[in-house]
Amino acid sequence: MISRLSGRLVDKAPDRIVIDVHGVGYDVQIPLSTFYGLGEPGTEVSLRVHTHVREDALALFGFSTRLERKLFEQLIGVSGIGPRLALSVLSGIESTDLVRAVREGDVGRLTSIPGVGKKTAERIGLELKDRLQAVLEPETEDPAESGAEPDMRGDLLSALLNLGYHRHLVDRAVDAALSGQPGTFEQVLRQALKELAR
Repeated sequence: MISRLSGRLVDKAPDRIVIDVHGVGYDVQIPLSTFYGLGEPGTEVSLRVHTHVREDALALFGFSTRLERKLFEQLIGVSGIGPRLALSVLSGIESTDLVRAVREGDVGRLTSIPGVGKKTAERIGLELKDRLQAVLEPETEDPAESGAEPDMRGDLLSALLNLGYHRHLVDRAVDAALSGQPGTFEQVLRQALKELAR
């Protein structure tokens, strides 16, 4: 299974991109949140990938953060939600807002996402609420990623915002933590938490 792609961005549209990895072009479907963070064609990109296998097709779905990918994987586990609708959900609401809406059982916020009706919103809230803790637990950092500061910054922001810290405080703490000695995700996260405790 493909879990990560790094290469040159060849083509870019709001719902899909093509990444050239050593001469092979991978067609990857993406949510809008990932699209907005991409550079222009020709730039280097690195995405976390979910490989979706069916009898008649193999599809790649790309995400800029771990949280997005984990939420996507949880969403497609909800009855009645396929990959397309899961992408629509992630395109229609920020990951942190989705987490908050599920935690608070905010069906109104979920139904404001295009393509999500009341019954689907209720299913998302009901089925994801129990699995939310697993989504928010940090993964072990891949050694190949430890030096990837832009990715790490996004992951740190997601983790701290999910813990309930305010955005302006989180930005300062993450910048301060990253300006020190580089380390693993867990080490930098601990440093950011120390900064927030000051």
